[in-house]
Amino acid sequence: MSTRLEDLPIRDDLRGQVPYGAPQVPLPVALNVNENTHPVPEDVADDILDQVARALRDINRYPDREFTELREAFAGYLGEGLTREQIWAANGSNEVLQHILMAFAGPGRTAMGFTPTYSMYPLLTGATGASWIAGRRDAGYTLTPESAADQIAAADPDVVFLCAPNNPTGTPLPLAVVEAAYEAARGIVIVDEAYFEFAPREAPSALTLLPGRERLVVSRTMSKAFAFAGARVGYLAADPAVVDALRLVRLPYHLSALTQAAALAALRHAPTMLGMVDEIVAQRDRISATLEALGYVAHDSWTNFVLFGGVDDPAATWRALYDRGVLIRDVGIPHHLRVTAGTEAETTAFLEALASIDSGA
Repeated sequence: MSTRLEDLPIRDDLRGQVPYGAPQVPLPVALNVNENTHPVPEDVADDILDQVARALRDINRYPDREFTELREAFAGYLGEGLTREQIWAANGSNEVLQHILMAFAGPGRTAMGFTPTYSMYPLLTGATGASWIAGRRDAGYTLTPESAADQIAAADPDVVFLCAPNNPTGTPLPLAVVEAAYEAARGIVIVDEAYFEFAPREAPSALTLLPGRERLVVSRTMSKAFAFAGARVGYLAADPAVVDALRLVRLPYHLSALTQAAALAALRHAPTMLGMVDEIVAQRDRISATLEALGYVAHDSWTNFVLFGGVDDPAATWRALYDRGVLIRDVGIPHHLRVTAGTEAETTAFLEALASIDSGA
């Protein structure tokens, strides 16, 4: 008889929990996990391969523990007068967030977010021994400065998560909310800008609020706009003292030499990599317009996905799309589904499949 998880001396607070995971199935059109479905341009891929090959020559040695060159590159990409001392990176933004929680939350402390929001926030919080506090959003999944400040003041969390724009709803987050949240909080305030590159060009980043706010952290990822999900590279900008705190909890040499080489090469091609963003935004807006024409409610999105409501039976619609070779996401919001904006061909496949369901074809 095989051993069950329940038979092991696992932590009590992990009993009954289920791991994070979205379906991974080989369907022709996979639009369920907000990947950038555009392939990396061939010339960029060639350069990345060259840099990784060079790194392999010294693979018998540990990598630069401080990933100095990569931090310099991220500071240059972000601008805003940032220096490498203000930059941290890890294996995806999830590990970046985990480091923050390990340093500033943990057992006996709390972290707070405003639901519905990124499902990993409570999972990371619990895994690091802290308690999760679920705040609420206003109508249309928005968040006002007053609501955010009042809820933070009442809950008094050690860490606050602000997803800007929000996942899974796509909702923009005004900088006034960040300012109000920071003033109301006594602990760390994380602004998760994983999808920021898909926002309107004139939209200001929370990076502009960093000066004078030593408890503010702005997190980013290369997974989305840079089409680098498989490389697992996330990063943040914050006060240098925050970066010092993260050094206390990271594993030694946590970013491999191969990861550093690949990320550096991709950043050198930032204009080319980001050239895909406009096309993705065009497909996102096309999805929203067509969904509205089909009678659904497409929520305002500054991301590479669209949350749409008015779905009578989300499970049945999800299954019908699956049977037509299209994979999207049921995020657990009643009468809603979420779809990633893919290539023009993938977007067409999704919209035609959805229309065929509605028509009974």
